[in-house]
Amino acid sequence: MTYPTVTVRSLLAVGALALSLTALAVFAALCPAAPFVPTGPTVSFTEYVQPASAASPPFAAILFVPVTWLPVATLKAVVVVGNVLLLALLVRLSWRFAAHRHAPTPVLTKTSVPTPVRFSLPSVPVPVLSWVPVLLCVAVALWLEPVLRTVLFGEIGLALTCVVLWDLTRPDHALGKGFALGVVAGVELAPALFIAYLLLAGLPDAVRAGLTALGSLIGTMLLGALVLPGASLDFWTLRVFETGRAGEGWTTDNQSLQGLFARALHTTEPGVGWAVACVVITFAGLWLARRAVVRKGLETWGILVTALTALLVSPVSWSHHWVWCVPLLAVLLAEGRWRTAAAVALVFAARTFRLVPHEGGAELRLPWWQQPLASPYALLGLALLAYVAYRCHAPCTRTATLRRATAPAGQLPASNSSASTIR
Repeated sequence: MTYPTVTVRSLLAVGALALSLTALAVFAALCPAAPFVPTGPTVSFTEYVQPASAASPPFAAILFVPVTWLPVATLKAVVVVGNVLLLALLVRLSWRFAAHRHAPTPVLTKTSVPTPVRFSLPSVPVPVLSWVPVLLCVAVALWLEPVLRTVLFGEIGLALTCVVLWDLTRPDHALGKGFALGVVAGVELAPALFIAYLLLAGLPDAVRAGLTALGSLIGTMLLGALVLPGASLDFWTLRVFETGRAGEGWTTDNQSLQGLFARALHTTEPGVGWAVACVVITFAGLWLARRAVVRKGLETWGILVTALTALLVSPVSWSHHWVWCVPLLAVLLAEGRWRTAAAVALVFAARTFRLVPHEGGAELRLPWWQQPLASPYALLGLALLAYVAYRCHAPCTRTATLRRATAPAGQLPASNSSASTIR
């Protein structure tokens, strides 16, 4: 039997994680935050009262009934430890997601037949991320504000992101691809935009996964209607259209377009301007995600664009919903964009929206120069969408490289006059 060798790097990794967790415990003790513990009739099979701030379908209450069987103190410990383990899993999934090499963009001429880009990530060898860098990444990622808040408040964002990322990156032939995505959309509505992304991708494998996800989402709705018929009817016919039911959308904790518009316009009801912006961003984001996949073969960015679009157009995207920063940073690092990754990490670690006045409705009276500090995630999301749009529009330099690499020895590549490239 062989045992893993204890090295200086492994000891440093364990020490870094222990130091990070100790600092996290001290921080939690100085700034106590009780995790969300669903109790009472909100999770009862026999009686369900839709809370005024509830933003999830009744199926979510059914799913989380088992947590009420644990004592509160035990549940808090399980939630914190579970979220740290989920963060480690998300790091592994994000590495696998980002480390896949993109398939070369096909060279299309006027007489060639377009070759469809495979929707799933290419099946190429991916270096396994050992436990040492995983521990280091977890120690650092714990201090990204969305991750830290998820851990302290016992939120489920890490679990939902892991499930979505795992399901979307499965091979095309995987049994039931899309099913888990539909279940997640039945718990939180925002991930349902990924279903539209799959259906609009225009590729048979993606459409099949999208239909599977849609079917499982409908299944969660039917299960909720079967167990809690009154609450389900109330939610899907009334509550789902009440965009303010999740809380005060103008607070700095809300990093969606609604929060950005409300604070910029100094009003609790951003009105038509916000609604129009959401419609435009939704269609533009889905179109951009499809273009990134079909035209450029950048499925990693197609998925990230969809995630950013969902976060932006959701009526309320609390700061802890932005745990998609972990796979985003992984993709930037895998592409060698170190300075961009550092800038993005700084935005998610700076907590600038905590620095502006936010007591007694002060968010609605912020001067213009404090607006960027109050909406860092929303502005970063818009900037990343613009960045991907630029990458999709810019001429692809890999075409010439691919021609030179595949041309027979001693033969020059065809000139632009003899073989024009269609992009």
